[in-house]
Amino acid sequence: MQKPIDGILLLDKPCGGTSHDLVNALRRKLETRKIGHAGTLDPFASGLLIMGIGRGTRVLEYFLNMDKTYRVELELGRITDTYDLTGKTMEERIVPDLTAENVVNVLKSFEGKYLQTAPAYSAKKYNGERLYKLAREGKIINLPPKEVSIYSIDDVVIEGRKIAFTARVSKGTYIRSLVMDIGYRLGCGATTTELRRLSQGIFSVNAATTVESASWMNVVGLGEAMEFLPGLLLNESESQRVLLGSQIHALNVVGILGKFEKDEIIRIVGSNETLLAIARSERTSSFVQTLRKSDSWERVAKLEKVLGA
Repeated sequence: MQKPIDGILLLDKPCGGTSHDLVNALRRKLETRKIGHAGTLDPFASGLLIMGIGRGTRVLEYFLNMDKTYRVELELGRITDTYDLTGKTMEERIVPDLTAENVVNVLKSFEGKYLQTAPAYSAKKYNGERLYKLAREGKIINLPPKEVSIYSIDDVVIEGRKIAFTARVSKGTYIRSLVMDIGYRLGCGATTTELRRLSQGIFSVNAATTVESASWMNVVGLGEAMEFLPGLLLNESESQRVLLGSQIHALNVVGILGKFEKDEIIRIVGSNETLLAIARSERTSSFVQTLRKSDSWERVAKLEKVLGA
């Protein structure tokens, strides 16, 4: 077997089974215990799961805020307790006569920010307990609504009671809740029948592999995996000091890797182009450049997580 690599693996989750089931399957396949994922997918859903391998588990939190894109299919007139086809049908309603224009206008009306309530059957926690666990015990918890963003709803296909569309949404958006809200706005309710995550940030399911085909060849090293973050390139002496917990000063910065603002998460790259750490910027990228030119010793970023050489 190839030598283990610390990094990220893009996995295409099949329908059925939990995200944690795939973690366990991947642990067996790669023969390593240190594996986690960035963002749960419901058991009935399929698509992209970003898996952290080895030290890659330490950077998974930085993937969670990424926008996500889903392909969604819903059925009008059917309402289930889980908001998807796996749940118990609670109500069936007559679907009114709807034109394609009616449907598209309602779907488009959700673009932008809106207040959404998490499904009672979800992985969200309440007093330390998962909502789905409480719901199975008959304890239905209605959490206060939370503002989410629907950036776009496109590629709408209508076939009788079935509607399919592609949605790009913000962190924390529950597609099942969006479908329920769409159904109510159309006057008949709806439930999610298919759900597939197509992308998360810059990462696409088109580049993902299956558990059966996964190998160490599919693991993207930490340095390459975190290139979506802007950052700072350090000289050799500062690179060594950062590994010991030293903060980052302008004088030792030899390169700016993309633009960033103050108080933004950035990557710290060593002289050998190895990802050393994740930090929070204390100056903008343009101001860091100005400080470099004046040979300033001013601190420009605060370490959040040292990853090692």
